[in-house]
Amino acid sequence: MPHDTPLIATIVAGLGLAFVFGALANRFRIPPLVGYLVAGVLVGPNTPGFVADAGLANELAEIGVILLMFGVGLHFSLKDLLSVRAIAVPGAIVQIGFATALGAGLSWMLGWSMGAGLVFGLALSVASTVVLLRALQERRLIETERGRIAVGWLIVEDLAMVLALVLLPALAGVLGGQEQAHSSGLLSLPAIYGIWGVVGITLAKVAAFVIVMLVVGRRVIPWILHYVAHTGSRELFRLSVLAIALGVAFGAAKLFGVSLALGAFFAGMIMSESELSHRAAEESLPLRDAFSVLFFVSVGMLFDPFSLFSNGLPILATLAIIVIGKSLAAFVIVVAFGYPLATALMISASLAQIGEFSFILAELGVGLKLLPEQGRDLILAGAILSIVLNPLMFLIIDWMKPWLEARAARTAPPTDAKPVGPATEPGQVASVAVASKKEDGPPPRTALTGHAILIGYGRVGGLVGAALKDAARPFLVIEDADKTLARLKADGIEAVAGNAANTEVFAAANPEGATRLILAIPNAFEAGQIVLRARAANPNINVVARAHSDAEVEHLKGLGANTVIMGEREIARGIVDEVLGHKSRVAEPFAA
Repeated sequence: MPHDTPLIATIVAGLGLAFVFGALANRFRIPPLVGYLVAGVLVGPNTPGFVADAGLANELAEIGVILLMFGVGLHFSLKDLLSVRAIAVPGAIVQIGFATALGAGLSWMLGWSMGAGLVFGLALSVASTVVLLRALQERRLIETERGRIAVGWLIVEDLAMVLALVLLPALAGVLGGQEQAHSSGLLSLPAIYGIWGVVGITLAKVAAFVIVMLVVGRRVIPWILHYVAHTGSRELFRLSVLAIALGVAFGAAKLFGVSLALGAFFAGMIMSESELSHRAAEESLPLRDAFSVLFFVSVGMLFDPFSLFSNGLPILATLAIIVIGKSLAAFVIVVAFGYPLATALMISASLAQIGEFSFILAELGVGLKLLPEQGRDLILAGAILSIVLNPLMFLIIDWMKPWLEARAARTAPPTDAKPVGPATEPGQVASVAVASKKEDGPPPRTALTGHAILIGYGRVGGLVGAALKDAARPFLVIEDADKTLARLKADGIEAVAGNAANTEVFAAANPEGATRLILAIPNAFEAGQIVLRARAANPNINVVARAHSDAEVEHLKGLGANTVIMGEREIARGIVDEVLGHKSRVAEPFAA
C-alpha cells in the first residue's frame, strides 16, 4: 500500500497543530485563530521541518469558505439582504474606492506602476469572508441588524472583486502588464469584447445566476430536501445538504463566473426558505468548523516571518491602511447614514482585515506582470497581521464605545423621552422600548422584581414563555435575534436585546431582583457562563437549564444550576408513561 499521501498528511498536520496551538492560545486568553495561523507558519515552506502541500491546503481552505458562506445564507433571507442595500451598496463602494486610493498612494511611494497600485489597492480593500463571519458568529450578531449590514457589505465587496478578476486580464496591457494569450475559464474573458463589453457580459452572467437561483433553485432545492428527509436517512440528508452547497458553488463559478463563496451564499439563502433549514445548518456545522480552521492554516503557510525584518516599514504602512484607513472610512460612512455608533464601530472592526480575495488578486497581479513580488509579500503580511489583530480591534471598540456614546450624548440636541413602564403586576407584561436609530447605548435596566429571566426564545424558550404568560407569571426574555425581538414586542412581552453572556445585557434583566433563571439555549458552555454570572449577582436565584448529554448535565450542575433537564430523558419518560399508562422514574430531572 503506497504511503505517499500528501492530502492526508496536510489534513493531519494542519488540524493536529491547529488543535495544539489553538488550545495554547485559548489557555492564555488569546483567540484560537492566532494558534491556527501559527500552525500554518510551522508547516509552511518558510520554516524548517515538515512542509505541507500548499496547493492542497488552499483547495481545502476554499471548501471551508464555501461551507461558511453556505451557513450564513441559511440564516439570511433575500428580504434581509434587500433591507440593507441602502447602506451596504454605497458604503462598500465608497470604502473600496478609499482603500484602493490609499494602496495606490503607497505603491506610488514605493515606485511601482499605476497597474500595480490598482491591484495592490484593490487587494487591501476587501475583507476576509471567513474572519468576518467567524467574528459575527462568536458574538451572535449574524441575525441582528449590524450583522445583516456587515454581511450585505461583504456580498457587495465580493461582487466587486468578481468584476475585478474579470476585468484585470482584459486591461493588463493598458495598465502596463502582460495580456493573457487565452482565457482559461469563465472568469477570464478575452479583451476583444472591449472594456464595456466585458463589464456587460459579467453583469449579465451574475444576473442570470441570480434569476436561475430565484426561479429554479427556489423550487428544486427545497423539494430535494423534503424528499430526502422523508426517506428517514440522516446520512442521506447530510449528504444532500453538502452536495447542494458544494454543487451550486462550483456550478456558479464554472457556468456563470460567480465566486464560489457567492454561489454558496445564494444556495444557503434559497435553502433557508425550507422548513428544514435549521436541520441543514446543524448537519453542516462540524464540517464548516473543520474546514474554516484549515483556511487559517493555509493562510499561515503563505507567510514568511523573515519578511517582517526585510520589509518592516512597508508592512507597517500596509497594515495601517488595512486596520486604520479602512476602519475609519467604514465608520464615517455608517455614521453618515445615521446609524448608531455601536453599529459603525462593529462594522469598522469587522472590515479591518483582508483575506482570500486579496490572495487571489495578488497571485493574478503577479501572473499578469502588474504587481511585483514585493507587493504580494506585503499583501500576505498585511493579511496575517490584520487577522491576528482583528480580535484586538473588537476589544478596542468595546473600550471606545462608552466614551464615544457619552461624547455624542453631550453634543446631541435634547429629545422628549416617552417612558415605557415595565410590568408591576403578575401577568402584566411590558413592551420593548424601541430606541431611535441614533440611540445605541447599554440596554435600559428593567424595573421588574420577583420575576423570571428566560434566556432564548427559540423552539424551547417560546413554549416556556407561552406557558409563563398563560400562568400570569412576570418574566422577561433575553434574546439577540431581531426577528424574534419583533415577535416579542408584538406579543407584548418585555425583552432585553443582546447576548446574555454580555455583562451589560444580563445586568439589564435585574438578576438581583429575580427569583428564577431559565436557560432555554442549547449551548451548554455559554449557559455555564450565564449560570456563574447569575450566582454572583444573586446566590438565591433558582436556575433551571437544559442539556443534551450527561456530561452537560454534570457541567451545569457543577457550576450551580439547581435543575438541569435533559431532552432525551424527557422524551423517554413520555414514551414510557404512554406505554405503561403511569408515571415513571425514567427521566426525572437532575436536581441539586
